[in-house]
Amino acid sequence: MMNEPISSIMTQKVVTVRPSDSLAAVRKILFEKHLHHLPVLEGRKLVGIITSYDLVKLGKCHDEYDGIIVKDVMTQKVATLGPNNKIGAAAQVFLENLFHGLPIVNDDRDLVGIITTHDVLKYQFNKEYPKHQLYWEVA
Repeated sequence: MMNEPISSIMTQKVVTVRPSDSLAAVRKILFEKHLHHLPVLEGRKLVGIITSYDLVKLGKCHDEYDGIIVKDVMTQKVATLGPNNKIGAAAQVFLENLFHGLPIVNDDRDLVGIITTHDVLKYQFNKEYPKHQLYWEVA
């Protein structure tokens, strides 16, 4: 059921930040683009990830974010998968851990995409209900 490659549903145009970027820049990206996970790159290489939860648990007022850089807050040990791993592998990682986004990297650790729990849910829903119609409206 979930035996298709991650590359078939991952986001390929990933919004990223650098280790030297300020948390103010991160906050702006997260809020304006409605994201929760930002891979941290040096060149094309994945060196970390920063999330909306990282900002919350920091316990700082957003006025202080200009003086804090990504490198000081990001998670450096990042779980990743490859583009040829199966969607089911991503689902398993999500179910067994307390995070909701996985950077997808190639053999050189270059970022090639990202997959989230929302992507897996949408994939499974569309498989189950390929001709679904929306029965609700946003007020």
